[in-house]
Amino acid sequence: MKIAQIAPLAESVPPKLYGGTERIVSYLTEELVAQGHDVTLFASADSVSDATLVPCSDVALRLNPAVQDQLPHQLVMLEEIRRRAHEFDVLHFHIDLLHFPLIRDFADRTLTTLHGRLDLPDLRPFYKTFADIPLVSISNDQRRPMPPVNWAGTVYHGIPADLLPFTAKPQGNYLAFLGRISPEKRPDRAIKIAAKLGITLKIAAKIDNADKAYWEAVIKPMVESHSNVEFIGEINEQQKAAFLGNAGALLFPIDWPEPFGLVMIEAMACGTPVIAFGCGSVPEVIDCGVSGIVVDSVTEAVENVEWALRLDRRKVRATFEKRFTAERMARDYLNIYRKLPGVRTKAAPRRRSNGQAVGLQVVA
Repeated sequence: MKIAQIAPLAESVPPKLYGGTERIVSYLTEELVAQGHDVTLFASADSVSDATLVPCSDVALRLNPAVQDQLPHQLVMLEEIRRRAHEFDVLHFHIDLLHFPLIRDFADRTLTTLHGRLDLPDLRPFYKTFADIPLVSISNDQRRPMPPVNWAGTVYHGIPADLLPFTAKPQGNYLAFLGRISPEKRPDRAIKIAAKLGITLKIAAKIDNADKAYWEAVIKPMVESHSNVEFIGEINEQQKAAFLGNAGALLFPIDWPEPFGLVMIEAMACGTPVIAFGCGSVPEVIDCGVSGIVVDSVTEAVENVEWALRLDRRKVRATFEKRFTAERMARDYLNIYRKLPGVRTKAAPRRRSNGQAVGLQVVA
């Protein structure tokens, strides 16, 4: 199939540091290419991909100090997509909602994955207006606040099976927090859990400009007042394997309707169990008692840390391999692409060099 993947321009694909959506776009794009599809990636020029790259900004917009308003750059990308839309069997958007008016005439061969929260009141009239556009959710819970829309499916995120190595025996006696310093991610809960247990907590997290006040007023004083808490800052992909793999468990103490929670499956890939608060997608992602523990309070988390640390790390990894690989994610999306009413390309199984049937191959 000829597939267009349309990524946000805020970060490169894959991102240099933090950037969950762009990371998923990268994993999906590379897996589709590996399965023999003709993939074109619309993204920033500093992106790296085996797909055909259409550069839509010189660098990721967040990294360009000259960019004061991202909207004009995004509209330039949409114009390029409008001009070339006829070239593709499927156009897969990962950019929220700006493209909806543009795709009216060919919406039946598009797919839009919604990567963010959908409980914001301003979104409801928008999605009621564009109720025919094919959408994908990244968890079933993500759908709850939405009006009736055209759901094409739910596709859980996946990462390459060989991206993060399994660690059977972690070298560090610590709990990990990885992600972003923000009120909804609740790093304060992670600190309270570690403080009650007297165990080391390592925090590897990005601080956005919007969250600097929260960091200064709430989290930084807590870090400075607990000797067992270490703030590392933002880490890259190479550092992530050691950080997650050497942790006894990952703390995911969220307090918001998390659409998916990529860090949970990254920890699982390392064999590291997850202690997560049962918000949003968490009960769908965590197999409680196998890949982690789902809790409802700091007290309950403290009471279950010992249990989590005793979970079989091989079973944690096996759960990841069964449910959350990029190959499975790409297979799910391909099944949805084929069912889109505007997609008329017939497809047959392709084969890797080892003879295993994977993906689809366009045939006349």
